[in-house]
Amino acid sequence: MTTAIAHTWQQASAKLRQLLNEDTYDRWISGIVPLEINEKHCRLGVSNSMFSEWLNMNYKDVIANVLEETTGRTLAVSFESGHDAPHPPAESRREAAAESRRASVASTKDDASAERYNRRFTFDTFVVGENNKFAHAACSAVAKSPGKAYNPLFIHGSTGLGKTHLLQAIAQEVLGRKKRARIEYLSSEEFANMFIDALSSRSLPRFRQHFRSADLLLIDDVHFFKGKEQFQEEFFHTFNALYNSHRQIVLTSDKPPHEIGGLEKRLVSRFEWGLTTEIQAPDLETRIAILRKKQADHTVKLSDEVLLFIASRVRSNIRRIEGALLRLVSYASVTNSKVTPERAEQLLAPILDEEAGSSITVEHIQRTVAEYYDIRVADMTSKRRPQNIAFPRQVAMYFCRRLTEFSSPAIADQFSRNHATILHAESTVKQRMEEDAEFRREISLIERRVRA
Repeated sequence: MTTAIAHTWQQASAKLRQLLNEDTYDRWISGIVPLEINEKHCRLGVSNSMFSEWLNMNYKDVIANVLEETTGRTLAVSFESGHDAPHPPAESRREAAAESRRASVASTKDDASAERYNRRFTFDTFVVGENNKFAHAACSAVAKSPGKAYNPLFIHGSTGLGKTHLLQAIAQEVLGRKKRARIEYLSSEEFANMFIDALSSRSLPRFRQHFRSADLLLIDDVHFFKGKEQFQEEFFHTFNALYNSHRQIVLTSDKPPHEIGGLEKRLVSRFEWGLTTEIQAPDLETRIAILRKKQADHTVKLSDEVLLFIASRVRSNIRRIEGALLRLVSYASVTNSKVTPERAEQLLAPILDEEAGSSITVEHIQRTVAEYYDIRVADMTSKRRPQNIAFPRQVAMYFCRRLTEFSSPAIADQFSRNHATILHAESTVKQRMEEDAEFRREISLIERRVRA
């Protein structure tokens, strides 16, 4: 490795450190060894094939973008396994993080359960309506007889509809009946990170024993596993071990198993062995019931007329409904004044704008931005990277993050990219808006067209 190569990678690495969070940078970027950087290609060394596969899927595009910013050239990025950094980076931090995560899911301690679960997320506080009564009943049955009723239980629905509430309600109900129950409650991304840490620290047997001896496994956002073969392989065996031991498994996702692209057929099949149930957006009656139940937590009370206004105008998810209520209650409390429907509309303008944007689709944004910049809609998902295409694509990604409910991985799927690329695009557009007043006006114009 020449001094020039090391210097170039050092500059790019510094930009990646700013762009990514510390844990992500330490785990995936800090151990990369620059092997070759020439006019057209950048070859990077990593420790093993799993790291190479993960970087290809999730960070290749963002690394390529940062290298282009650093060198002024479009470089083809590739990864080569079998290269360890001279000084294993952040090894102690990674092991400390692994220990922290292991501790966070150790469910035999009473004090740990208090920290891990939101006390408000119980079956008693869950508002049951036509949209969720079947899911609620299934979760209640699972909590009363883990491993006997509906195993596995698979809950799907959009963000903010109560899936996490039900997972935590199951955990707290089981702990209430059996305080020393071994409950593993975490997201699929946390499971993946713990697997990576175990692989790096050569502690896979301990990792497997930890999860495969659980009484109850609760995994949030299981769609994170899609396209990630090694994580799916590991989870497949964990699932089998628990299922064969009649241990309860509960999973959540934004889609039913058969609609999660990139998920192996054998996992889809197992996820559908038990019961699959959907949580839908609440109807008007349920939204009003939610508002009345939440209002009981506040000393300030809003009129039924205002509650009806909130329920009629904020429809997409429960989190946004609760946020609207809190904003009005806080205003009434601080100003000691009565909130009317007219005043509520003024105070809730940002939330109502977001609500209006909930109907905006990724496809609509892609079409609108492509039309504005006079490129083809197909260019939004192509691998071509000339500036006249790459930047409009980043603008479209920015609007998808800003104006839709979709997560960055879901948006990435619509652009045939990975979620790190979406985050980089958002950062790039925001930075240019801060520096360029004319570009800010351009973005405002495009946004009006998107919302029209």
